[in-house]
Amino acid sequence: MKILILGIGNILFGDEGVGPHLANLIEEKYRFLSDEHSVEIVDGGTLAQRLIPIITDYDRVLIIDCVKVDGAEIGDVYCFDFSDMPEYVGWNGSAHEVEMLQTLQMIEMMGDLPPVKIVGVVPYVIEEKSTFEMTQRVIDASITMEKIIIDYIASFDITVDIVSPELKISDLADKTYLKGVEYDIGI
Repeated sequence: MKILILGIGNILFGDEGVGPHLANLIEEKYRFLSDEHSVEIVDGGTLAQRLIPIITDYDRVLIIDCVKVDGAEIGDVYCFDFSDMPEYVGWNGSAHEVEMLQTLQMIEMMGDLPPVKIVGVVPYVIEEKSTFEMTQRVIDASITMEKIIIDYIASFDITVDIVSPELKISDLADKTYLKGVEYDIGI
């Protein structure tokens, strides 16, 4: 079975970048070992519909993103299957979030959507300024999200090795934009 961990979000808007940041953390902190299954991690950023060929190539997909829940507090974590999305949960409402919801719905309508699990957190939504910094509540919530993700992967009898046990999301959040950069840019 091919499993995809897909981080969704805009790293320029603080908490809304938690998906890519957490995906980056998991890729740096863990190794997944199995003779039967593979786990791949992708920073999907704000690509939405451009992710369709990637999503449909997997047997299971776990999406890390922000969610909107009326009456919830910043940092509240939710985990659910897309096929059974609670009515009280919605995507956060920024451009990438709405497009991701529509992307999953389109793939589902075509009959190509693999089982999708969503691990989401309620963010602090900034209005104008760009920042790589996340609020402490979402940083704290990322620990819960990380545990949910690792437990989900381990549920498939995949061995999870921790290669960098002390690594935290705050160690990587301001460097996520460098992921994949193969040249020295003087940083």
